[in-house]
Amino acid sequence: MPRSLSESAPVQPPHQIRAAQYVRMSTDHQQYSTENQADTIRQYAARRGIEIVRTYADEGKSGLSLDGREALKRLLDDVQSGNTDFSLILVYDVSRWGRFQDADEAAYNEFICRRAGIDVQYCAEPFENDGSFGSDIQKMLKRKMAGEFLRELSVKVFAGQCRLIEHGYRQGGPAGYGLRRQLIDHTGAAKGELARGEHKSIQTDRVILVPGPAEEVAIIQGIYRAFIAEGRMEREI
Repeated sequence: MPRSLSESAPVQPPHQIRAAQYVRMSTDHQQYSTENQADTIRQYAARRGIEIVRTYADEGKSGLSLDGREALKRLLDDVQSGNTDFSLILVYDVSRWGRFQDADEAAYNEFICRRAGIDVQYCAEPFENDGSFGSDIQKMLKRKMAGEFLRELSVKVFAGQCRLIEHGYRQGGPAGYGLRRQLIDHTGAAKGELARGEHKSIQTDRVILVPGPAEEVAIIQGIYRAFIAEGRMEREI
């Protein structure tokens, strides 16, 4: 007795969507670690039968612009050149794609992908990026909020740095010749001198400048004396 078609033909597994994931961790948001993002993306992909075949990762990069975000630039270059083996890009949320001050820039970068036949999905957002009116409205608001957050953060950080400088605290950068960086605690008590390349590890600690080795201080004093008291020119000194 001949077998039926269903008995003789092997069952073909459904075609699995191939995707690339893009992850970005900025320097000020450790909860957005690339591992946490990748874990959420992996769960999203597993629920939908998506295979992640490539990873593009920007570590410790601001989302303000494309400058320095080599992974995102490489992703966009691959998409535009056709150097892709995937049809979907998975991103943790809208802010990881970028906190562009101009929301149209984020939209354009996504459009580049969509024009090449590659969709972008935001795995931790409460909406599907399906081109519907509701989805587009939420995405636009998220983009504006992401850009505004970064602008406000920049203003607050700058204001905070100005206040610390007014109180005599050092804000980054190596000390000049004849000076050293001294670490102090919140009470003003000295904790030790910072070597070149070292940074404070406790948020409430501060850094001030103090005189360096006596021989360096003597050289600086000699230069000032020659220039001011003796009237010698810079070339002579």
